[in-house]
Amino acid sequence: MLTYTDYSAYLSRYFSGKMQKLTIDARFTCPNRDGSKGRGGCIYCNNHSFSPSVAREDVPVADQLEAGKRFFGRKYPDMRYLAYFQSYTNTYDSPQKLMRLYREALAVDGIEGLIIGTRPDCVSDELLSDLSALAREHYVMIEYGAESSHDETLLRVNRCHTWADTVSAVRRTTEAGIHVGLHLIMGLPGETRQMMLDTVSACCRLPIDVLKLHQLQVIKGTRLSQMADGLRLFTVEEYLDLCVDVVRLVPEHIAIERFTSSAPRELLIAPRWDLKNYEFVNLLKNRLKNEDPVCE
Repeated sequence: MLTYTDYSAYLSRYFSGKMQKLTIDARFTCPNRDGSKGRGGCIYCNNHSFSPSVAREDVPVADQLEAGKRFFGRKYPDMRYLAYFQSYTNTYDSPQKLMRLYREALAVDGIEGLIIGTRPDCVSDELLSDLSALAREHYVMIEYGAESSHDETLLRVNRCHTWADTVSAVRRTTEAGIHVGLHLIMGLPGETRQMMLDTVSACCRLPIDVLKLHQLQVIKGTRLSQMADGLRLFTVEEYLDLCVDVVRLVPEHIAIERFTSSAPRELLIAPRWDLKNYEFVNLLKNRLKNEDPVCE
């Protein structure tokens, strides 16, 4: 039987009881949207495809978190929470403003820590120093959108950063005593299966805590949607096969938080799997039961 460390097992290293991430939209943008590095954003990105309705751009951070607590608290009254700054690039402002927002989140009752989603080229040493001090009192993770270890892919999808940026950011963040997660997209244009697995291996050689990945999805309103006819997208079976090999590569000390993402149906063009994330995980776990943990 082949196994991996899932996200709940990872969180149990640091917290007792049930934990839930609450998503925040803090009204940031990205350097490949505002012209400082590029225009138009990543070719696959429509932020509405992953920002839940509880996160509203015009609502203060504390109010967004309180709304999230009410939603989950009805079913799980003893739940504790992590504030997840998710939308766009959540370190793309002055350290002073950023720390004010992070501290506002941590001041909300029931919030046990922070997860900050950002790009690997948008974290200054000054901010890492401030977050390092905060991490001595609270759980703090920075989740970097690496997406691929292949610079030709990053250029193709208009990421406007390099793999070297990711390596540098991970090492500097770890040295600051801050937890690190990496986010990957499997199936980006031009990538082979081996390239994707090479990216996973490259990530696992870095001092990271968590790996998140999902299949490429074609979303309405993106530049990728104009290329849809020429894309090779995963079937469920193909992606299950890939994920089995991913599990083989990821060591036990690194948690795999996610394998798939499900964009809202009204925005999703392809692939239409009609599977919830947990349903895919159940299929994968059934496959893993029959897998030898040692690669042949």
